[in-house]
Amino acid sequence: MDHESVEVLKKELSQVEEWEKEQKDLWFWEKLGRLPFALLDRITPKVVQDKIGLAIDELGSYIQTGGQYLINEKQVYRQFFPQQDHERDDLKLIRDLPLSRMDEIASGIIRSSVRTATVQGATTGIGGIFTLAIDIPLLLGLSLKALQEISLCYGYDPKERSERIFIVKCLQFTSSDIVGKKAIIEDLSSFHSGERSGQVMSQLEGWREVVFTYRDNFGWKKLFQMIPIAGILFGAFINRSTLHDVAETGMMMYRKRRIMERLKLYESTQIPSS
Repeated sequence: MDHESVEVLKKELSQVEEWEKEQKDLWFWEKLGRLPFALLDRITPKVVQDKIGLAIDELGSYIQTGGQYLINEKQVYRQFFPQQDHERDDLKLIRDLPLSRMDEIASGIIRSSVRTATVQGATTGIGGIFTLAIDIPLLLGLSLKALQEISLCYGYDPKERSERIFIVKCLQFTSSDIVGKKAIIEDLSSFHSGERSGQVMSQLEGWREVVFTYRDNFGWKKLFQMIPIAGILFGAFINRSTLHDVAETGMMMYRKRRIMERLKLYESTQIPSS
């Protein structure tokens, strides 16, 4: 195994913890974007409301079975091992790679996902408020796909139900306020320590909050999608920023887990740092 030294791992961990501190407040426009939601909800077409309800159901299905969102992991494995077949345990091999290699592939996935989300947001912005019914499930699907691929980059299997809960918690973290972010970090600490607490496993109501806060974050998008040109610009901007925040959260949370598990390995085996 070509693992980093204890000193390097602790430095990487401190960077993740610094990022967590920076997430403790909402961006000003995100706060402002939630203000018109109560009014907008009254004028939102039924087709949009139906899509929101469908997204809630789909997230529940994803937690239980993976639903339609489970990905083809071999596409990610090829980025790590392009010259090899993929009939063996690639996930185990990835777990033993240097953290820098994991970061490299995960960063590439983020860039690709953000580009896709930007184009999608601009496209669905053309049709005004009514195309939001198309945009919501598409953005949700892109978010789940990106998080699953990032989980593979750090050696975790999204086909496991516990990992799918972790992924939904990452979604929830992205769209939560300061109080919610603090609570979710505490929830995820059981994953970071290698445990699977019954408390986290039982908090499935969290996925409902994810979708409803997603809906809130679309407040300004709903307003500006009524204006054709603004709908294109804001559709691209909102989708781009949303996907970037989701993917960045996933990368940071999975990095933290991998770092914590390697530090725990050093402690248990008493490997001298070098």
